[in-house]
Amino acid sequence: MSSGTSPVEPPQRVLVTGANGFIGGVLCEHLEQHGIAIRRAVRSGAPILPGNTVAVGDVGPTTDWSEALSGVDAVVHLAARVHVMRDTAADPLAEFRRVNAEGTRRLAQMAAEAGVRRMLLVSSVKVNGEGAPRPYTEADSPRPGDPYGVSKWEAEQALTEIGRRSGLQWCILRPPLVYGPGVGGNFLALLRAVARGAPLPLGAVHNRRSLLYVGNLIDAIRACLADPHAGNELFLVSDGEDLSSPDLARRLADAMGRQARIVSVPLCLLRAAGTLIGRRTAVDRLTRSLAVDSARLRGALGWQPPCKIDEGLRATARWYLDHIAKAP
Repeated sequence: MSSGTSPVEPPQRVLVTGANGFIGGVLCEHLEQHGIAIRRAVRSGAPILPGNTVAVGDVGPTTDWSEALSGVDAVVHLAARVHVMRDTAADPLAEFRRVNAEGTRRLAQMAAEAGVRRMLLVSSVKVNGEGAPRPYTEADSPRPGDPYGVSKWEAEQALTEIGRRSGLQWCILRPPLVYGPGVGGNFLALLRAVARGAPLPLGAVHNRRSLLYVGNLIDAIRACLADPHAGNELFLVSDGEDLSSPDLARRLADAMGRQARIVSVPLCLLRAAGTLIGRRTAVDRLTRSLAVDSARLRGALGWQPPCKIDEGLRATARWYLDHIAKAP
C-alpha cells in the first residue's frame, strides 16, 4: 500500500489522542522515556494529566484540533468510540461513524494543514472481520461485521484519502484484543472468573485467537513512528502466539497460582445461554476464532514483540491481584 513518498525523520514532538485511556497512558510514558516530547489530547471534562495536555472536547467532525496540533510533527490517534455493552444510542452505527470515521477525517485534514509529517491510526482487526478459518493478513479484503468495525474501516479510508491528497504520511495498525495492566471489558471479566475459581464452560471450544500485550503494541507504535519503511503502510500486529480460549484461561490461572476449572458444554447450548442472558456477543468472542498474521510488520521493520505472551499474562495477572482483587 506504499505510495513511495519520501521518508520522514523520527518525530520530536508527538500528539497522542485518547491519552487518558488504557493504551494512551502507557504510550505517553513510553515515548517520554525515549526522549520524545508528548502532547496529550483529552476530552473536555476529563481529568487533567501531568505535562502538556490539551482538552479538545468530543471527537467528531467539528473538533477543533488547532491548539493540540501546533508544533507537533507526528500524531498517534487512539481516541475512539469502542464497543459498548447494551448500547443505548438510537443509531449505533451513526454514532460510531461520527466519532471514529468523521473524527479521524477531521483530525487528519487538520494535521495535514498544520504540516504534520506522519499520522498513525490504531485501528482494529475488526476491519478484517471475525471467524475466518485462517489468520488474517493485510492482503485480505475488509469484511467488518459490526458498527465498530465498519467505522474503523471508514476511518482508515479517510486517513489514506487525505494522505494521498496532501502528502501526509500515514500508518495504520490493526491489533487484535489488547491486554495488560489496566485492561477492562471481557478480559477483565475473565480475570475475575479465573481468580475466583469459577467454572468456565470452555472445554468444547477449539478456537484460535491472537492477542497483543499493551507493551508490545506500544513498542510497535514507536517503531512505526520512527521507521521510514512504515510510511503509508498497513500492518497487522500481535504477540505472535495464538491461544484457544481454554488455553488462555489455563495460562491466566497459572500466572495467578490458581487452578483453572474448565468444564465442557456443547457450543450450541453455550450460545443459546448467551442469547438468553443478553451476552451472545461476549460468548461469540470467546468461542470464535480471530487470528492475525503479523509477519509483514516483522519483515518490513524488523520488529519483534519484546514481551512473550506468558510474560504479558503474568504482568496482567500481577496487576489484577495487587490492584483489583484487593480493592474494597
